[in-house]
Amino acid sequence: MQWTDRTRQIKIILIAAAIIIALLSLIIFNALTRNLAQQERSRMQIWAEAMKSLSEADENTDLALVLKLINENNTIPVIVLDEHQNVTDYRNVTLKATTAKDSLEQITQLATQFRTAGHSIPIQLGSGQGDYIEVCYDDSLLLKQIAVYPYAQLAVVILFVAIAIFALQTSKRAEQNKVWVGLSKETAHQLGTPISSLLAWTTILQESYPEDNLLPEMEKDIERLQLIADRFSKIGSLPEPLPTSLNEILTQTVDYMDRRTSKKIIIREVYPSNDIIVRLNQSLFQWVVENLCRNAADAIGDQDGTISISLIETQRRAIVEISDTGKGIARKNLKNVFRPGFTTKERGWGLGLSLAKRIVEDYHHGRIYVKNSEPGRGTTFAIELKK
Repeated sequence: MQWTDRTRQIKIILIAAAIIIALLSLIIFNALTRNLAQQERSRMQIWAEAMKSLSEADENTDLALVLKLINENNTIPVIVLDEHQNVTDYRNVTLKATTAKDSLEQITQLATQFRTAGHSIPIQLGSGQGDYIEVCYDDSLLLKQIAVYPYAQLAVVILFVAIAIFALQTSKRAEQNKVWVGLSKETAHQLGTPISSLLAWTTILQESYPEDNLLPEMEKDIERLQLIADRFSKIGSLPEPLPTSLNEILTQTVDYMDRRTSKKIIIREVYPSNDIIVRLNQSLFQWVVENLCRNAADAIGDQDGTISISLIETQRRAIVEISDTGKGIARKNLKNVFRPGFTTKERGWGLGLSLAKRIVEDYHHGRIYVKNSEPGRGTTFAIELKK
């Protein structure tokens, strides 16, 4: 839980930092973009005045400064129109047309776009009798790049945060895997010695009391302990899946659970008539079904209730559904049911469903999830396996 809380805090910090960086970048670059846009408009006003001076010049006018101002504009796209909206001049405009007619049409369209964007400066000529020019311009390439930059930076920040969170998740999962494997191997090792002793004692008891009816039940429980130890020993390794009948596994599990649950709980089975064969590890998958049935029985408690186990076959998948009529799961907890350490039981460790998820997804490449749940009505878990 401590690792989970720390990881959650780091995620929150990373996301908060990304939001702050994004907001600051947008504010700073928007201000910078506005300032550059104002500067470019001022330059265009000066350039338009230079064009006016050029249009009104006579043979005695010194045009050196005017031509210098006009020729210094090498970055801002500009189109000059006369009073009849005819193009008289343009600079820094890239044309894709191949003929003069098409080029003229494209320039005219660009001028209309510039004017629509509010980038036009009308300049009155002469004595103001209707003659004028209109200077239409667009933002320079630099201004456009600066306007786009904060969004590119935001994408980079989001990518960085996503990679960092993925690395945290991977590290967390690797750490959890080490804990799972170490705990499972140690549990199997610790169970080995008492199981061996119990086997020896049952052999002695059988020789001393061959007619005792309790000894066969003791042997079954010892076999059960051996099966549990075998399951724990396989955690961390990749046991080879074998073709197995799901119908048979579910039937065996129901027989085992039926003797160990309250008589108030009825276990119902709904299987197809044909055997559904799936490649899996029998002992590990049987443990998953037992765990879900045990959780279902705990959810029902001392009340009358029903556990329904259904087996459904599709073209590519076999689906096992385990439903109960218990207390259900609150909606806010649905996303946490498979998280290690999460439990609603007073004495639970919160490891059963997490381990079940690993067995189904990591070892059998299937999927386990809560199909539906409603407080006071019950819960349905589903396991999907590839055929």
